[in-house]
Amino acid sequence: MLHAFLLTALMIMAAGAQSPAEMKYDAKADPQADFQVALSRASKDGKNVLMDVGGEWCSWCHRMDKFLVDNAELSELLASHYVLVKVNFSEENKNEQFLKNYPDLDGYPHIFVFSPSGKLLISKSTGDLEEGKSYDLGRFKEFLTRYAPKL
Repeated sequence: MLHAFLLTALMIMAAGAQSPAEMKYDAKADPQADFQVALSRASKDGKNVLMDVGGEWCSWCHRMDKFLVDNAELSELLASHYVLVKVNFSEENKNEQFLKNYPDLDGYPHIFVFSPSGKLLISKSTGDLEEGKSYDLGRFKEFLTRYAPKL
C-alpha cells in the first residue's frame, strides 16, 4: 500500500508543476536541493527558473499566488516558460546560507529569474508589480514575457 502511494506521488510530481497556490514556503525544505531540481527540470523542458522567496506569514505572497492562479494568461505564461521554486524566509528559517549567494531582498515576496544553466537574469522586487491591494496584470504579464526563454 505504501509503495503504491509513493509511486502515485512520484508520478504526479513528474507529470507537471504545481500551481503557485498549491506550493508552500516550507521552513524545513532544503532550498539548494530544490533549486537544483528546478534547474534540472528547466534544462530538460527548455524553461527558466522563477524563484519566489517569501513565507507562509506573508499576506502579499498569498496575494501574488492567488493573482497568478486567477489570471489564466499569467498562469499559462508561468506554466509554459518557467519552473517555479519557492524558498522560505521566516523566523523559523531565514535560509541565510542559501540566500547570501543572491542580491539583497528589499521585501517579500521577492522573485529571481534564472536561465536553465543557473545564470541569474533578474532580481525583482514584486512591489514594482503591485497595484493597490493586488498586482497589475499588464506589468506582471510584461515581466513574465520579457524573462521567458527565447524560443
